[in-house]
Amino acid sequence: MDQQAHAVGKTPINERIANIVNYMLLALLSLIILLPLVNILALSLNDGKDASLGGIAFWPRVFSVSNYIEVFKNPAVVQGLEVTLFRTIVGTALSVFLTAMAAFALKNRNLPGVGAASIFIVFTMLFNGGIIPFFMVLKMFHLNNTIWVYIVPTLYSAWNLILVRTFFRSIDPSMEESAKIDGANDFQVLFRIYFPLSMPVLSVICLFNGVMHWNDWFYGAFYVTDEKLRPLQTVLQQMLTAAEALRKNLSMNAMMSASSTVTSESLKMAMVIISIVPIASVYPFIQKYFVQGIMVGSVKG
Repeated sequence: MDQQAHAVGKTPINERIANIVNYMLLALLSLIILLPLVNILALSLNDGKDASLGGIAFWPRVFSVSNYIEVFKNPAVVQGLEVTLFRTIVGTALSVFLTAMAAFALKNRNLPGVGAASIFIVFTMLFNGGIIPFFMVLKMFHLNNTIWVYIVPTLYSAWNLILVRTFFRSIDPSMEESAKIDGANDFQVLFRIYFPLSMPVLSVICLFNGVMHWNDWFYGAFYVTDEKLRPLQTVLQQMLTAAEALRKNLSMNAMMSASSTVTSESLKMAMVIISIVPIASVYPFIQKYFVQGIMVGSVKG
């Protein structure tokens, strides 16, 4: 009997080996992801001319912040950062709020037309009109060359809507019924019951929207001609293109003899870090909700 209890409480050797293998694979995968980023950071904090000689791995050889100073000397970068912050904060907040409201309505299977609406939502995930019809729609609604061209077309995502709707359907409907018996209306039910219980999935779509807004350069390049309205990623992409053209037009000796210690490659590394760090720093605060929101929201309801 004692041996049986001891055997039950003891972790099987196969399970321990499997755990060790999993941890080793995860550690290896983490290194594969992190080491290139550390290398980029080291290159961005190194003197550009010195970095062009090679040999820098994970620590700057000649520490310098001239690459970042050179990037932020361009006033378009500061303007682009302001535009990106505005579209990321406002666009994400509006998208999460409106997606939650739509999901709250569509969670009700008895709602007239909910089946047709669901088919229409899935249809938009598979087919779209293309860039030219989309541009014509933006022009028709006078969204071109306005800050709202970044926000209005991205208010809804079919995938996010389905994710939140599925999560809402997993919440016990008796809670909503009890609240309505006590006199609560739909908005009170949404804000006092569904919102607090849905923080995992709402955090996930908040992250999805925030990353999308922060990383997008396409809208600013094709739907906006006003330079003051271009987001950071579009500005950085244009700077990289200009730097690459300069590198091709100049010989290596001419670049090395220039008075500046900044090269096109060192500028590129600094731009990568500038574009990654702000959005990556947000993830640890919502990481605890991420897996739960994905798993629960993905279960068929």
